[in-house]
Amino acid sequence: MNGRSAALWALLAVLWFGTLGIRPLYKADESRYGEIAREMVASGDWITPRLNGFKYFEKPPLQYWATAVFFHVFGERDWAARLWTALLGFAGIAMVLYAANRLFGAPIGYYAAAVLAGSPLYVLLGQVNTLDMSVSFFLSGAIFAFALGHMLLFWAACALAVLSKGLIGIVLPLAALALYMLLKRNWALMRRLRIVPGALLFLAIAAPWFIAVSAANAEFAHFFFVQEHFQRFTTEMHQRAHPAWYFIPVLAAGFAPWLVPLGHAAVRAVKERNDAELLLWAWALVVFVFFSASGSKLPPYILPIFPALAVLAARSLSRGVLVAQSLVTLPVALGAGLAVHRLASGGPYAGYASWILVAALVLAAAAAAALFMAWRQRLAGAVLALAIGGLVATQIGLAGHRTLSERFSVASTVAALPEQPPADAPVFAVDMYDHTLPWSLKRTVTMVGYRDELGDAVDWERAKFVPDLLSFASRWNAAPQAWAFIPLAEAERLPRELGIRVQVMARGAQYAIVKKP
Repeated sequence: MNGRSAALWALLAVLWFGTLGIRPLYKADESRYGEIAREMVASGDWITPRLNGFKYFEKPPLQYWATAVFFHVFGERDWAARLWTALLGFAGIAMVLYAANRLFGAPIGYYAAAVLAGSPLYVLLGQVNTLDMSVSFFLSGAIFAFALGHMLLFWAACALAVLSKGLIGIVLPLAALALYMLLKRNWALMRRLRIVPGALLFLAIAAPWFIAVSAANAEFAHFFFVQEHFQRFTTEMHQRAHPAWYFIPVLAAGFAPWLVPLGHAAVRAVKERNDAELLLWAWALVVFVFFSASGSKLPPYILPIFPALAVLAARSLSRGVLVAQSLVTLPVALGAGLAVHRLASGGPYAGYASWILVAALVLAAAAAAALFMAWRQRLAGAVLALAIGGLVATQIGLAGHRTLSERFSVASTVAALPEQPPADAPVFAVDMYDHTLPWSLKRTVTMVGYRDELGDAVDWERAKFVPDLLSFASRWNAAPQAWAFIPLAEAERLPRELGIRVQVMARGAQYAIVKKP
């Protein structure tokens, strides 16, 4: 690595990791996964994940384990909760550089790394505490391992993907390889997979936790394999149904600075045949179609195709393509930024709209610089300009989102308390459950009347749940000390109707925190 490369990696590291702690963990995913890891540390139980004291079997534990280790080392901090995601996002950029250089030669690897580092959805999901970056890293690692002929590494990466987010960790790679072999009309490629030793390695890595958690919890197998996989895919049980074309605008926005080279790559793929490119297109197509057909859709689900798309787009970064991309990005960024700022003017999002405008101006300036450099045949500089623009613009948008943090976290309300609830005093969450509550308090709360996503878990452990407001009032009156979070709109009416005495300790944008006087 020369001095210039080292400087670029150092700059990327500062931009990538430097903002991890400027926002509190948001509801629901960020605080959920932070809290599960916190409770794992507190209980010492690394087999059965728990959320707010209840068994939580929606996802496997790899990220919980990693985050729990970080909490042991760094303490239970917001940035430590995001560190696993950020590390794997950063490592994913390095992985793309290595794989693309091996598959296609320099400078394709450097271009692919720049494309990935400047893709807004990839940057965003590298900065928030969800499971998507983890599964994306290992799934992409599996595909690149197959492309490079490292078959045992392929199986190991699939196993870690399964431990990150479930059976898609093995189903999607095998489906992509099947499509690849079908397109090549060469099923003999299956022999390259080293199926017997590979499957044994896969089971050695992935199976122990599934066996242990099933032995400790009779409810696990049906909930995890049937409800959270088969029913989740085939039904709309999680109320995340969207049209089949849902991921098209997600891809367009998430890969925005590189859509022209991606389109060029798609056209070229029709005319030319390259084995490595065919594999990457097969992977992208399988993932995109699979989640488009699912009854449950969220924007992060297509993140696993971004490393492959970055490599494909990098192969099309010619002077003409870069000029065209810059000419598209410049007016679109300016127009979008000005439109958002104008539409939000005077409303509750006006402060955040100013950050979006700044982000849009940064991206537009980067596009102008890229246009100048591409026109002068300085292709590496043009690619770098667009990458930095995409990265910095996304980080500005993320940093500015802290202006809305009270809408997404109770952290500031908890911080405003003149005293913290004593450890032996119950804390009730009345008629709601906000995922940021236990994380902000660093303790579990007693849910009253509202189950949220913990409906099945409440049925398994009913003694931890207060089913209705009358039962809550009885518990409140009987306790020597008690605290409660009550939705702000009900903070005056509810205590009066229930006949309970309360003292308001803090008010936030969403909740009032009260205690028994």
